[in-house]
Amino acid sequence: MSDFDAQVAKLIPAEVHMISGSADSQTSADVYNVSQFQLPDPQGKAGGACTSAILQVLYRDDQDYSNELTWVALLRKMREVLNGMGYDQVPQLTSSRLIDVNEPMYIVKPGTDGGVKRAILVGINYTGQQGELSGCHNDVENISGYLQKVHGFPPDQMLRFLDNGVDHSPTRANLMSAFERIAAYSEPGDTVFMHYSGHGSRVKDYNGDEDDGFDETLVPVDFESNGQIVDDDLLDKFVKPLKSGVNMTCLMDCCHSGTVLDLPYRFTADGDVMVRDEGF
Repeated sequence: MSDFDAQVAKLIPAEVHMISGSADSQTSADVYNVSQFQLPDPQGKAGGACTSAILQVLYRDDQDYSNELTWVALLRKMREVLNGMGYDQVPQLTSSRLIDVNEPMYIVKPGTDGGVKRAILVGINYTGQQGELSGCHNDVENISGYLQKVHGFPPDQMLRFLDNGVDHSPTRANLMSAFERIAAYSEPGDTVFMHYSGHGSRVKDYNGDEDDGFDETLVPVDFESNGQIVDDDLLDKFVKPLKSGVNMTCLMDCCHSGTVLDLPYRFTADGDVMVRDEGF
């Protein structure tokens, strides 16, 4: 293990993998004219394509195909699906560990099936706001069904945030509270899955940790009054507090999502190996 890898393991004790549908510089699928749009960098009127693509790869005709896939195969098959839908997005995998992307992928790490499985599922259609989306609630329903049927996630351990007047409201305060609580509750051997379908954006980076000068963000339903959720906060309050032995997978279906967790290792569907972010 290199000095860089050892330092990362101290800063981020848990094993974290994040799959995103687009690079930081890319917008997610179905982008349309938003010259009068109040929300930043909209994802699109039908929601993102990333959730649909990964489910087509992992779970077709009620059959689970995840045990047949490596990480690189998953991303490349996702890209094939996206290309077939007419999108040029390049899926990415970022991680808290330098992994062999030719090894089998997993959501529940082998040998940890006895741990507690928890999920945070976020779908924001921005109902009643300009630039309203229409597919993000369905994304949550589809991912929820997949996690329950295939991986045995219990419904009472799945926190759902949708702007539908029924589930928890996806406000900035509610989301940050959920991220902090799930990090605190999870113990070694536990599995965490976090899914976000909604708007993503970028804001000016003020601490100098971004090569492109921008922090990536998630856009909560109340962003106009309470602001966006920046990648620095997600890293410091959600990722770093997770304990060693916890395994977390995140699926980010939004614009500018490639490094929204600020993880130190990255692999793209058009690459060959995972690389270090030496600026981490």
